[in-house]
Amino acid sequence: MRLLAPSAILATALAASASAQWDPTNAQWGKTDPTDIRVMTWNVQDGIATSENKTENLNSWTAIAHIIAGMKPDILILQETGDNGCSNCVDTVAELETLIGLLMRGGADPFLGGQVTAFVQAYDPTFDMPYVFVSTASDGFNRNIIVSRFPFADLNGDNTSQVSDLPFFFGDLYAPGGNGGIRGFQFGEIDLPDETYAGDLVIGNAHLKAGGSSSDRADRLEAAQNVVYYMDYFLYGAGTGTPDPNSRFFATLPTDVIDENTPIIAGGDWNEDESSNNRKGPADWLTKAQDTPGSDGPDRDRTDALFDDAREFFTNSSGTRGSSKLDYISWSNSIATLRRAFIFDSGATPSASMPPEVASYPFSGGLASGSASDHEPVIADFILPAAPPPPMCQWDLDGDSVVGASDLAELLGFWGQMGVPADFFGDGVGADDLAELIGRWGPCP
Repeated sequence: MRLLAPSAILATALAASASAQWDPTNAQWGKTDPTDIRVMTWNVQDGIATSENKTENLNSWTAIAHIIAGMKPDILILQETGDNGCSNCVDTVAELETLIGLLMRGGADPFLGGQVTAFVQAYDPTFDMPYVFVSTASDGFNRNIIVSRFPFADLNGDNTSQVSDLPFFFGDLYAPGGNGGIRGFQFGEIDLPDETYAGDLVIGNAHLKAGGSSSDRADRLEAAQNVVYYMDYFLYGAGTGTPDPNSRFFATLPTDVIDENTPIIAGGDWNEDESSNNRKGPADWLTKAQDTPGSDGPDRDRTDALFDDAREFFTNSSGTRGSSKLDYISWSNSIATLRRAFIFDSGATPSASMPPEVASYPFSGGLASGSASDHEPVIADFILPAAPPPPMCQWDLDGDSVVGASDLAELLGFWGQMGVPADFFGDGVGADDLAELIGRWGPCP
C-alpha cells in the first residue's frame, strides 16, 4: 500500500470532510465518515462514447457528469460504455480512457472537435478520480470500466492489478469452467493508503447477459458460478492459504492470497431481479456459491457474502431499471461493513433535497436521471478495517509529541522505580533510561 505525505493526507481529509454529511432531506448526500469507501455502480446506457455530445445541454453525457459530481464515489464501476450505435464499432480502450478524462476534467474534444463543457469538475472542482481501468473484453458494442480515487496495484503477486476477465479455467465442483460471460467479469486491485486502512480493496464489475430466454438465463448463471469460484479459489485460496489449490486455472498464479483485511466488493448490471426470478440467480450465486448457508462462500473466511437491498431514499423503490432491480453491489461482509446502500433517482428527489451539483443540470435537476440512462445507479458506503494507531513515542512522557525538559523532569521523578512509564528497559528507572531519553531529544518521530 502507498504512503501519503502529511500535506497530502491533510488535503485529502479536508476535502473529504467538506462532503462528509448524510442528510438527503436537506440536500446533503455525502458520506457519514470521510474514511468510508463509497462504491457506485451504473449502467450508463451508451452515454459515455466518442460520438456523444459533450457540451452542457439536455443530453446523457451532461446528466452523467452532474450525477457523478453529486454522488462523489470513491470507486465508480460503469457498464455500457463505448457504444456508438453501430455494429462492431465499440470505442477502444485508449478512446475510453480519454473519454473518462474528459468526463472528469474537461478539455478539447478530439473526437467531435470543440471543447468539452460538461464535466464533473465543472460542478465540483475539488473532486477527482484519476485512476482508470477500461476492460479489454467487449461484446462488440460495450465495455466495462472501473474509475477510482486510489491507484491500482498488484495485491497478490501475479504481476497485474487489472483483470478484464477471469483467466480460463477447467470446470470444478459447481463451476462449469471457462470465463466470466459475454462481456467478461472485470477485477481491479486497489491500493488504499496505509495510514487510514489496514488492508486494500478488490473491485469486481460486470454486465451479465441480458434477456429472458432460457439461454440468456443459463449464460448469467454460468458466469456467476465461474466468478464465485474464482473469488473463492483463485483470490482467497478457499481457506488453504494457497491460490488455486485445485489447480484448475490456466494462468500465472499469484504468489499469495488476498489478505485478511482486503474485501472483494463486486457490482454491476447483473440483469436479473432476485426478488422475482423464481430461482437461485446470479446475485445469489455470486454471494453464496453452492451451499446456502454453507462453508463454500466467496468471503475470505468462506462464509456467504452479501448483496445490497438498496432503496431510493424518498420512495423506498428497489427498482434500478423501471420496477426491476437489475443492478447490484456485493461485498465480503466478514471484512467490510455496509453503512448504507441507496439508489439515486433525481426524478424522485424533491427540489429542496437535490444535491447542488445535480440541481444545476439544465432546466431542472429532476430531469438528470431520465436524461442520463435507463438505469439508476446503486451507491453503497462501506466501513473498512482501520489501520492500527501509530506506535506511541514512549519517551514522550507528558504526551506533547516532543521529548524535552518536562519529560526529563518526569523521568527523574520516577528514579529507581520499576514498571512505570519511564522504565524503558524494565529494570528500574536509572542511567540507561536517562541516556535513552536524552538520545531521543526533540520532536517525536
